[in-house]
Order: sequence, then C-alpha cells, then structure tokens
Amino acid sequence: MERIKIKQLRLALFLALLTALAPLANDMYLPALPMLHSHFSISTSLVQLTLTMTTVGIAFGQIVAGPISDYMGRRSPLLLGMISFCLASLGCVYAENIWLFLLCRFLLGLSGASGIVITMAIARDIYEGAELTRFVAILIMLNGLAPIISPIIGGQILYFGTWRDVFVLLFFIGIMLAISTFFFTETLPAQKRIKHIYSAFRKYPELLHDRYFFSHCLLQCFIFGAFFSYIAGSAFLFQNIYGVSPQTYSLIFGGIGLGLMLMGSLAARLAGRVSDIKLLKYATHTSFLGSILLLILFLADGSIFIIYPVLFVTIVPLSVIGASSFSMALAKQDHNAGSASAFLGFSQLLLGGAIMPLVGIAGDDTPLPMTILMITGYSLAIWCYYRRIAPEHRSD
Repeated sequence: MERIKIKQLRLALFLALLTALAPLANDMYLPALPMLHSHFSISTSLVQLTLTMTTVGIAFGQIVAGPISDYMGRRSPLLLGMISFCLASLGCVYAENIWLFLLCRFLLGLSGASGIVITMAIARDIYEGAELTRFVAILIMLNGLAPIISPIIGGQILYFGTWRDVFVLLFFIGIMLAISTFFFTETLPAQKRIKHIYSAFRKYPELLHDRYFFSHCLLQCFIFGAFFSYIAGSAFLFQNIYGVSPQTYSLIFGGIGLGLMLMGSLAARLAGRVSDIKLLKYATHTSFLGSILLLILFLADGSIFIIYPVLFVTIVPLSVIGASSFSMALAKQDHNAGSASAFLGFSQLLLGGAIMPLVGIAGDDTPLPMTILMITGYSLAIWCYYRRIAPEHRSD
C-alpha cells in the first residue's frame, strides 16, 4: 500500500510539473513586465499582450494536443511538445524586437499546452469519480508551487541578469521534462485509442451540444477570465501603485500561490466527503464577494495591508473551483477524455487571453479595470452556476 502511494505521488509530481510548464512561462517573468515596458519602448497594453500571446497559444495548443493524444496515445505528442517548448524558449532569448518576441511567446504557449491537456487526460485514464477529483486536487496543490517559486526565481534572476535569462532557465526546465517524458509509460492502450484523427476533432461539436459539459466550460471561462485579469494587473498594481520592488512583488505573488496550493490540499481532503457541487458553490461565492469588497477598498484608497488579504481570499478558491468543476465535467466523458480535457482547457484560457490587454487600457496607475473585470467574471460564473449547473444537481 505504501509503495502504491509513493508511486502515485511520483506520478502526480511529474504530471504537476508538466501542467505547470506553460504557466511557468508567464509567472516566472511577471516581475520583469515593467522592464519590458522600457526595453522595447511599448505601451502597458502591449506589454500585457505578451501574456495574452502565451495564453492564446496555450488555449489553441490544447485544442490540437487533446485529440491527437486520443489518436496517438499520450507519450508521443507530449514529447514533441516538450521539445518544441525548448526551441520556443530559445526564440524568446534571442528575440530582438517586440513582434518576434510576441511570436515566440505564442509558440511557447502552443507547445507547452501539451503538458496541460495531456496531463489531465492521463489522470482520466487512470482515475474516475472521487478518486479523479482527489487526484486532480493533488495536481492543483502541487501545481500551486509554480506561482510560489517561479516569480521568486524570476525576481532573483533580475538581481544578476536580465529578463532574457528567465527564458534560458525555462529552456533547461523543458529539457529536463523532455527527458522524463521519454521514459514515461504510456497510459492509453492502442485498443482504446480512436481509429481516425478526424474523428477526434469531430468530438468538439458533440461536446458543444452537451449542455451540462458546456455549462462547466462557460463557468470556467468566466472564472479564469477573472483570474487572468489579476495575473495581468498584479505586477503593475503592486510595483507601480504601491511601489514595491520586483523581489517583494514576487513574494506577494508567491503568497497567493501558496494559498492556491493549500486550498488544493483542502479540496483533495474533502473529495468524497463533500459533494463536488457544494464545493463549487461555496468557492464561487467566496470569490465573487471578495471581488466586490476589493472594489470598495480601491475606491476608498485602502492600504496594501488590507488590499492583499482581501485579494488573497478572492483568488485562492480557484483551486476548489477548478478541481470540482473539472471532475464533474469529465464524469461522463469516458471515450472523449483528451478532447474534453482540451476543450475545458481552451475554455479556461479563451476569455483570459482576450481581456488581459484591457487591464492596462487606462494606464498602469489604476487598479479599477482589473477589479471591474474580476467582478464581471465572477458575476457571470454565479449566473452560470444557478441557471445551468445547479438545476442538474437538485437531489445532491
């Protein structure tokens, strides 16, 4: 039994690193965002577009990688993704203008997306029901280390080097994961794979017509739209408005990452004891109320010592929302795990990628666009919960 637990933890750690790879491409260089502003002589919105390009790349990369993994198995497309990630990282290192940098950022997300979607498909290959919820929550908990460690590492790199050195480190992380993937044991047997690649992509219209599944896609679209508003605006909020250093900002961002990890641990413990629908309900409402309070505090010129705890409480329920909604959405997707996981991942990133440049539309010295976008996202998620998801669980 103990050996099985160690094997499960080892697998979870490997999958968590794969899942975290593409988000690392954003989080590790967040402390350097204000530096890109001056290095390339570009606007705040264009700086935030560098985040959008990676996010959009991740979204579309999942749409492609999911079906391919249902056709070819999990290992081969995952290995190709890791190698491509390494090449895209080098492209960011040597980019001499903002347009080439934006292209490399897109390719970074496109290739790194394989780690996200195929990881979730692997989890669905192995687990189901409460075990799936528990394992996904463990992944999210371990994945919470990424936003804790990566901006801190990025901030320390800026002590000794430039923002380009962040991508040098990402290159070596990609190499390490490519080697690990090479020795990974396939989890999707040949007899369970789809017969034709085009049939995998034909699953998307079916998923769109699955009202319950699509409702979870909508909810995650709105929730993660709010989350990415925070991602895009937090560096400017704390560094430009509250005047903290890149290193201090990395600790602030990492603290919320720690909260996400701990909340993921809580979700794992509650899986099977508290229904997924209840976890989803309370977590979504907590984030919504927190965003309202955040707006009130900004309008009242609240201190950073008050703003930060409220922001913390607003963001960290994401771990519970993600685990419970993902588990419920995939519960009936036995033969579409790759495609369904890809579409969920696409939904999480689509709105976030589109609205991140809007966070800086009023400049880099006001938090109001970020907060209003967060409130809008959480409000739409609440609507989606009551109108489309909760009615399917009235007996729970």
